[in-house]
Amino acid sequence: MFRGRYETKVDSKGRTSLPARFREVLAGQDEYRLVLTASLEPCLIAYPYTEWREFENKLTKTSLFDPNVARIKRLYIAGAVECPLDGHGRILVPPVLRQYANISQDVVWCGVGEHVELWDLKRWEEAIEEARSDVDGLRTALTGLGL
Repeated sequence: MFRGRYETKVDSKGRTSLPARFREVLAGQDEYRLVLTASLEPCLIAYPYTEWREFENKLTKTSLFDPNVARIKRLYIAGAVECPLDGHGRILVPPVLRQYANISQDVVWCGVGEHVELWDLKRWEEAIEEARSDVDGLRTALTGLGL
């Protein structure tokens, strides 16, 4: 389970360190690679390889004729990149994904359960402010979860 937020940087080659706590989670699953793809939000999503395969299998079993599912497949699966961790616990974020998420130098890794999000720091701060400004929406979501 991934949780917490960690700030780090992207180097000139497009590499960024996966936080040590997240590396521990992967090691506990005997995983040493992530699958990185664009999110519906202006960020990237990183799945452990095994979790990604489960997600991908669920998507491939859906209707071929549902236009929304087709769009999700195009966004998530077609844009997915397998990213092994190097010996220093870094991954290489491909240029096309960095461009999509507007990632330059300062980034935030956010654990959100079974996967991780990678945000440009400024976009992350904007997203958090937007979430905090919609207290009623958050309450409705929590109520819908039975909390």
